[in-house]
Amino acid sequence: MLSFASFLQLLKESFRDLLPIILVIMFFQLAIIQSVPDNWLSTTIGLAIVGVGLAIFLLGLEVGIFPVGEGLATEFARKDSTILIVIFAFMIGFGTTIAEPALIVIAQKAASISSGRIDATTLRLVVAFSVGLAIVIGVYRIIKGHPIHYYIISGYVMVVSATIFAPKEIVGLAYDLGGVTTSTVTVPLVAALGIGLASTIKGRNPVLDGFGLIAFASLTPMIFVQFYGIFVYEFIDAVEQVPHILPIADAVANNAVNFDFSFLNILKGIGGVIIDVVPILAIILFFQYAILKKPIDNLKNVIIGFGLVILGLDAFIVGLEMGLFSVGETMAFELTQYDSNVIVYSFGFLIGFSTTMAEPSLTAIARKAKEISDGKINDFVLRLFVALGVAIGISLGAYRIVVGGEIVYYIMAGYMIVIALTFIAPKYIIPIAYDSGGVTTSTVTVPLVAALGLGLATNIPGRDPLIDGFGLIAFASLFPMITVMLYGIITENMGIKGKHEEDAIKRDEFRHAIEDAHNMGLTTVNIQGTGQRHSYEMSFSAVHVIVPKEGEERALCAAKSAGARGVTITEAHGMGLEKLESIYNRLHTENINSDLLFITQTKNVEPIIKSVIDELDITGDGKGLTYSYPISNLKGLTLNKADL
Repeated sequence: MLSFASFLQLLKESFRDLLPIILVIMFFQLAIIQSVPDNWLSTTIGLAIVGVGLAIFLLGLEVGIFPVGEGLATEFARKDSTILIVIFAFMIGFGTTIAEPALIVIAQKAASISSGRIDATTLRLVVAFSVGLAIVIGVYRIIKGHPIHYYIISGYVMVVSATIFAPKEIVGLAYDLGGVTTSTVTVPLVAALGIGLASTIKGRNPVLDGFGLIAFASLTPMIFVQFYGIFVYEFIDAVEQVPHILPIADAVANNAVNFDFSFLNILKGIGGVIIDVVPILAIILFFQYAILKKPIDNLKNVIIGFGLVILGLDAFIVGLEMGLFSVGETMAFELTQYDSNVIVYSFGFLIGFSTTMAEPSLTAIARKAKEISDGKINDFVLRLFVALGVAIGISLGAYRIVVGGEIVYYIMAGYMIVIALTFIAPKYIIPIAYDSGGVTTSTVTVPLVAALGLGLATNIPGRDPLIDGFGLIAFASLFPMITVMLYGIITENMGIKGKHEEDAIKRDEFRHAIEDAHNMGLTTVNIQGTGQRHSYEMSFSAVHVIVPKEGEERALCAAKSAGARGVTITEAHGMGLEKLESIYNRLHTENINSDLLFITQTKNVEPIIKSVIDELDITGDGKGLTYSYPISNLKGLTLNKADL
């Protein structure tokens, strides 16, 4: 919802999420490196800009991208045109990936250290095509309603199979590219497409079927890039190059310390973001007006939303350039100079955790997961578990670089754990877990993590930047799947329910309570003079007193004195044994008796009967009969409050 209050709430959450990054940097800078960076003021201002930009970005997503994405998916589903959905899915996947800044950075770096074998543009085209194909496969799965884990497990088998034949120089890069293809704009739109389809198609569940597209977009690039690597290392000769290992953040951040805030430079930055967003907007407008031939609902809000996304993303990137890139790169270099590898692992863990908590794509997806899961998934706790997975993954990846070892063995072990948890975790968490691996490595995480990996591989003897430097992003994408599935298992064992589930349980409990009340003989009585009604687990009985008409008043007085509070009087015709032999006498009897029915608490039965017997001498020479029996499910009785 577009409002200032919403923006303030998002701003508060943004700065709350940035706090871990600030604390990690301050701790390692002051306690470990023991120096104050020269550009501390620029870093502080940059972090403030990051917080504001993130809030604006998230507000734009809620106002513009999510509604239009879900609307398109809904319209395609209503048209029941599979071919239109497939074409739209491919164009969204390809168009958003080819302009992905993180992919451009990684592709350029890979080209610069591959001895001329890898072409950056070709690599980007291969990845973009694979992502487009992945979205198509994911949409097909939603339409058909197939369980996601069959596709994902098959994909893992293909990744590992390709790794067997791929040159070792391409494996780490291929695994990393699976994590950088889903950007801050792509993730929300692709998620909206999946959720919109699953919400519209009959028999589909938004939680079980809506998520998973991002997982496909992270998986297929690993396969296609490895086959691309097989080709280039088989048929393209190496070209002698001068080693030129620059920190990867330099490809993104220009003059981070002294950022130019001139109008021209700001306009240039916004223009760059617009170029990234324009392919997405063009695809949406084309399908909305040329294919569906329908106007966009709330067009004004959608335009404002896209504008906020552009401004927020630009501010976010500017803040990163000023506040994080230069500091993160410097710290990565400084930490490799220490003899203690524990410091490197600790930095990897903490920086992975803190940057993931600030990742806008993850924030957007977590909020959507909470919304469509009816609150069963807590967005903040989900992000904590994802961040924990990233932290563990980066630490383990740093350990692999330090001690050496083939990345494929680590990845295969991780895949085996994911597959095992897939059959244990609750179904609703599995697609979200698969998607979480693709949303953790984007604008914030990629430059810092890649800088750490290449920095370690460059400064540790015996390590090759191309073979060993890549791979940290792959670890950062793999382990969140494990931790999120564990989160699902934990919440399931704790019995956490969604809001509607809780309401349904309460309704069932109430219904069962009513049934139990009837089964237990719960009695409902009216309280005289109050207009109130209460239910009690109290035993009541019926007392019948049958006496001659002339003894009626004496019996009533005797019962009242013993605790009776009401009576039902009916006439009864009776006869003794001596008259029962003649049917004629029974039909023409003139003996009229009174049947007095007292409904009373069981504790009063004996006193009432005793009082009536004593008064009318029923057991002696007097005429009459009295008996009692228990009753249950009593309703409509009125008693004094004192009687209760």
